[in-house]
Amino acid sequence: MNILVTGGAGYIGSHTIISLIDNGFSVIVIDNFCSGHIEATDAVSKYENEKIKVYDGDFSDAGLLDDIIKRHNINGVIHFAAHSLVGESMDEPLKYYKNNVAKTILFLEFLKKSGINNFVFSSSAAVYGTSDKNPIDEASPLNPINAYGNTKLVVENILGSMDRAYGFKYISLRYFNAAGANKSGQIGEDHNPETHLIPRVLKSVATGENKAVVFGNDYPTDDGTAIRDYIHVDDLSYAHVLSLKFLIENEKSKSGAYNLGYEKGYSVMDVLGKIEEITGKKLKVEFTGRREGDPAILVASHEKIKKELGFEFKYNICDIISSAWNWHSNHPNGFSKAQA
Repeated sequence: MNILVTGGAGYIGSHTIISLIDNGFSVIVIDNFCSGHIEATDAVSKYENEKIKVYDGDFSDAGLLDDIIKRHNINGVIHFAAHSLVGESMDEPLKYYKNNVAKTILFLEFLKKSGINNFVFSSSAAVYGTSDKNPIDEASPLNPINAYGNTKLVVENILGSMDRAYGFKYISLRYFNAAGANKSGQIGEDHNPETHLIPRVLKSVATGENKAVVFGNDYPTDDGTAIRDYIHVDDLSYAHVLSLKFLIENEKSKSGAYNLGYEKGYSVMDVLGKIEEITGKKLKVEFTGRREGDPAILVASHEKIKKELGFEFKYNICDIISSAWNWHSNHPNGFSKAQA
């Protein structure tokens, strides 16, 4: 079966390609490389001994999509392509609504016209905003506090309307904190700028700086730092494949949204302690003020996806940090060809 993956050269997209191939799917990628890396899809091809068809272009380009449809019999879609920096979304909301919402509408119109169903959507825990409920389940109030989270919720609502009106089947996956790197060591997390805690600190260790900036140490938690729920990117990737298989194998499957988190939270200081333990390096910790809108605790309930799709986690926080360290210690410059 042929699966179209938008944003397949990105962090989660490239890991999901490996999982798709491992589960017998052929992969066609659309990516405009505004944040993704061609080196990531090249690395996957070499690792998997499989040629991945990569199209350089925008997922809303009707001409490109028409060409892909004519060349490939598409059986399902995983849609990652999106701008995803929370801070930037507040400074440039129109950029986010244009790309994440307006272009996605054009993309969905094309899929409907082409009769392509089985759609897995890369959503976010940002749709919940600052929930007072922990762990957060799928019935929790949806109240995003930034433009990025709102774009994800708007698309989820559009998908719900398409399901009701046209029978368009989808699964929306709401990530909490994706982290780690593939066991192959060939691909990992490489964002610019890097805003996520684990890669930010590990990149600092890999370059010998050994610095960790902590945003806020006055939260109502045991050590004063915020608590987050982390999920290994390989677990996350497999959840996309499992969702897609569920839609394909069950013609009368029910559309819906699922949380993806480990259901166990770790404070920032917990994570830094594990980084020191795994890397053998002492961190220079610098505390600064809280970031606006950051809740004290954000932990997912994963009962729904376990019960309805049979999803099980393989990796824990130590696996996450160890795999990420394997990637960053061997790729201190990320996917740059000029490795240190």
